[in-house]
Amino acid sequence: MAGGLLALAMALTLAGTAASPAVAAETLEAAVKATFLYKFIAFVSWPDSAFPDPSSPFVLCVEGPDPFGELLDRAVAGQSAAGRPITLWRAPRFEAGSGCHLLYSRSSPGRLRGAPVLTVTDGDSAVDTGAGAVVTFVLRDDRVRFIIDAAAAQDNHLTISSKLMSLAVAVRR
Repeated sequence: MAGGLLALAMALTLAGTAASPAVAAETLEAAVKATFLYKFIAFVSWPDSAFPDPSSPFVLCVEGPDPFGELLDRAVAGQSAAGRPITLWRAPRFEAGSGCHLLYSRSSPGRLRGAPVLTVTDGDSAVDTGAGAVVTFVLRDDRVRFIIDAAAAQDNHLTISSKLMSLAVAVRR
């Protein structure tokens, strides 16, 4: 887990080093978010009931327009967490029971409240709550940061490590 924490800290640092052109900044932002997505898995505990069997993979889902493309494919290639391989799914929409353990969506993921899914979305500002998401990405000082909604995590039967919470710019309780 120490390696995962170091990678998250490095992603926070790198997020502020983008070249000035907008395209380079968007690419770096997407790369940092892609890294965060799969690294979050190591810092969250799901109930056993979230997996069909002990060898089931973690399923990372991207809903709707995919801002990551190959960046996320490369980030998760060959990765595992807690002995489970990480699998990537993309679709226009996912519902509760679809098998996702982590869902990134630009639309409101609040409809999955109560399902054991780590929902992640983008926010417009550092005070944006992400419309029911457990984790909301925000830009602060040109760096990708995140807000954690601890109540949403609890509603989704997820336990988020104190290490991950300490890296968040805010934790909503």
